[in-house]
Amino acid sequence: MTRRLTVAERHASTAKDFLLEEIAERSTWDQFLVEQTVFVTLLTQGTASANDVRDLLPNMGHGFLGAAINAMRNGGLIRHTGQTVPSTLDSTHGHRIAVWAFTAKGLAVATKSTAARREAA
Repeated sequence: MTRRLTVAERHASTAKDFLLEEIAERSTWDQFLVEQTVFVTLLTQGTASANDVRDLLPNMGHGFLGAAINAMRNGGLIRHTGQTVPSTLDSTHGHRIAVWAFTAKGLAVATKSTAARREAA
């Protein structure tokens, strides 16, 4: 027998579904901007967490950076280093967040992209 959701649980679920729809509806330019920021941060620093990237971005909407990082991870471009750091967002109360690094595939994509931009300039 399945348990019925409470009113609060139903509202939280609806809000979560709305947030996921909002993130999915973001323009491809927003997604490109976030991913490019992650690429540049990793190229310059070697590793990065959301803390390192967040301040470099305009307000992209709650959760979009996490969604972009997950997409890059699922695409095999970045990998979890096994390290975590405390989040600098007040709303997270310092919970631990992942530190990311390029995979070989991600480094090849970033390097090729950087070289192509330099040639075009």
